[in-house]
Amino acid sequence: MVTEIVNRRTVLTTAAAAVAAAGSMLALGWWRSQPRNGRDLLPVPISDMDFTLTDHRGRSFAPAQWLGRPTMAFFGFTFCPDICPTTLFDISDWLAELGPDADRLNVALISVDPERDSPAALADYLSNFDPRIVGLTGALPEIEKAASGFRAKFEKLPRDGDYTMNHTAGVFLFDADGLFTSIIDFHEDRRFAIPKIRRSLP
Repeated sequence: MVTEIVNRRTVLTTAAAAVAAAGSMLALGWWRSQPRNGRDLLPVPISDMDFTLTDHRGRSFAPAQWLGRPTMAFFGFTFCPDICPTTLFDISDWLAELGPDADRLNVALISVDPERDSPAALADYLSNFDPRIVGLTGALPEIEKAASGFRAKFEKLPRDGDYTMNHTAGVFLFDADGLFTSIIDFHEDRRFAIPKIRRSLP
């Protein structure tokens, strides 16, 4: 798996170089670009979230299943040209660096593109990354409810006769009680990622 991820990262970096700047502008972390004036704009506790999705193995999922373990969650989609795979490679690296502590985390990719991201499509996509990452998809209203709880944003944008998705690109961190602890923004120095994750661990 590690060798496969490294090889795929090399291919991805080469292929994405021409579109990275445009992709970064398209799907950059809206978290930092949006005005934040109060706690009501922070993600709600996981215990207050109310949505039902399906994981990439076809099993029903509700946020209460995350309680009792720290959670790392990211919004994205399988047709994403660079931001999402880069972040998932990063997450895979962070899990490897955490060692045995990584097994204490819930780790999830929540799709913002249910039209294309079936459980089977997510399973195929996630086979390129750490197997502890769970893919979640479902009906658009349920994904909208999930995004609302995270205070995340996403929208469908037409592109060349097809479409792409603009979405919040940060990795959200919650402690074992389901309380929001931090966000790892796509553009911040990756040196800060592991310390942020460790602060979420009990």
